This record gives sequence, C-alpha cells and structure tokens, in this order.
Amino acid sequence: MLAIIEAAGWPIWPLVLASILSVAIIIERFISLRSSEIAPQGLLEKTVQAYRQQGANNDMLNLLAQSSPLGRIFAAGLRNAKNSREVMKESIEEAGRGVVHDVERFLPALGTIASVAPLLGLLGTVIGMVEIFGAQTPSGGNPAVLAHGISVALYNTAFGLIVAIPSLIFYRFFRTRVDSLIVEMEQEAIKLVEVIHGERQ
Repeated sequence: MLAIIEAAGWPIWPLVLASILSVAIIIERFISLRSSEIAPQGLLEKTVQAYRQQGANNDMLNLLAQSSPLGRIFAAGLRNAKNSREVMKESIEEAGRGVVHDVERFLPALGTIASVAPLLGLLGTVIGMVEIFGAQTPSGGNPAVLAHGISVALYNTAFGLIVAIPSLIFYRFFRTRVDSLIVEMEQEAIKLVEVIHGERQ
C-alpha cells in the first residue's frame, strides 16, 4: 500500500485524508443512527404512563430528555402540556429542529467527500499528464519520468473513485435512514400531543 502511495505522488495525500475521514464518519453514523438510540421502542407508552403517575416534574423531564433524541422531543412537549395543543405542538417542533440537526450531523461532510474525491483524483490525473508532457524533449522522453507520470495519473484516478463510490453509497444509505427516523419521531410526537390532550387513548 505504501508503495502505491509513493508511486501516486503527492496528489494522493488529500485522497488518503478524505478516505480516513469517510471511514470515521461511516463508523460513527452506524453507531449513532441505530433506532434504539434515536427512537427507542415503547418510549411513548412509558412516557405517558410516567406523566399520568407523577406529572411533568423536572426530574422526570430531565431524565427523559437525556434518554434519547425522541425523549428530548417528548420532554419539550410535556413542559408545555398544560398549555394549548398549539403551544405544545410548537415546542415539540422547536425541539424537533434541534434533534434533526443532531441526527444529520456529519452527513453533509460525507456527501462532500463523495463529490470531491473524484475531482481530487482528476487533479492527480492532470498533474500526472503534465509530468508526462513535461518529460518530452525533441530528442525523446525519459522512460522513468514517463512511467512516473502515468502512475500518478492512473493511481489518483483509481483512488479517487475508490473513495467516492463507498462514500456516496453510505451517504445515500444514511440519508434514507435519517429520513425514516425523522418520520417515525414526528408520528410519535403527534401521538403524544393527541394522548395528552385527550384526542387519543
């Protein structure tokens, strides 16, 4: 691997950095975007039961807010449970915007890596071609310089695609997962409002 990096020349180093960042983001998002972490099953029922037993006291709300992103949304709504349905819904929407921002964390960076990696590979290709043409003289070219220029061009193109393709696949995968989690949280929050205001059992 080190021999390939040396053969590809300095243009490959930004791609190596991009690949490390991409792998780190993918691992972090796999861990963070689990349904059990974002919107645990049965949280609505437990929240409603706790609210009916002890009301919306600070200890219960703080514990709920720290439990999960969906818990933060529920806690924001329950803090305004005694107000009108519209006020409770607005507080849930405000908390929801913050939760969505947190859930989407690092996805723009992963999408940027997927978009930029082929361009970095293309830059390496251009630099390799410049070296090839720069090695040409009226009496002929230096084979070693020509070989180096070709390796820079090809290795950077290939490595750019190797970084970009998985990054794009995982970006789309995580984007779909985030969208489904957001819809699930919205539905659960609406159910909480309806239960608290007596519109649903």
